[in-house]
Amino acid sequence: MKTLIVHAHPEPQSLNSSLKDLAVSTLEAAGHEVRVSDLYAMNWKPVVDAEDYGPAASSPLRVAADSGRAFSEGTLTPDVLAEQEKLLWADTIIFQFPLWWYSMPAILKGWVDRVFTYRFAYGVGEHSDTKYGERFGEGTLTGKRALLSVTVGGPESHYAERGINGPIDDLLFPFQHGILYYPGVEVVPPFVLYGADRMTEADYPDIAKAWEERLLTLETTEPIAFRKQNFGDYEIPSLHLKEGLEPKGRTGFGLHVRG
Repeated sequence: MKTLIVHAHPEPQSLNSSLKDLAVSTLEAAGHEVRVSDLYAMNWKPVVDAEDYGPAASSPLRVAADSGRAFSEGTLTPDVLAEQEKLLWADTIIFQFPLWWYSMPAILKGWVDRVFTYRFAYGVGEHSDTKYGERFGEGTLTGKRALLSVTVGGPESHYAERGINGPIDDLLFPFQHGILYYPGVEVVPPFVLYGADRMTEADYPDIAKAWEERLLTLETTEPIAFRKQNFGDYEIPSLHLKEGLEPKGRTGFGLHVRG
């Protein structure tokens, strides 16, 4: 298995960094190839601008069109091209990050904004009256799988169905479904550590054991059963879920998970 770890935490001695390092050593010991994109260590540029698309960038800038042209012409900046190559190389992508303000750190969102360009991660496939592109179960990254490893400051009860912060699955839905599943990546259930700000060194051995177990079962873990766009569950072109397919009592994001 070839694994790319995208790591987003500024402190090398943090819990997140320890989990990243443990993932590398565990997977390599099991015979897997591992590459790491440590975004803070790389001093990753997190903002999209005209420089990403070279001297041919339009004025005013059209991000989708310009990124698609630069991708097709091979003129994206070297840092973006390198990350796209890593994604194409990998069988599995692990994202290691803290949940900050109900989302990923800005540097990680900036990695997505710059790397997931038009014609690479979106805007691919047939667009017609019967098919709305290859996405949500199809696309450039089909056949790969991903895992979010997330540290959360608050207790688990705050992120339960009736918790004040909302269900963790809802908070991660934009990343897991909207960013990863969109270009075809299958996403396994996340590894979430709650109460991370209150953990001590004495807690780490149990955390490490649980993390190692998740890592060593990555290849056999069933992915989240997100519905595919073009395989009969949605009306075209409205892309509304067909009547009668919703599980009893389920609403919101949960409608887009089978079963």
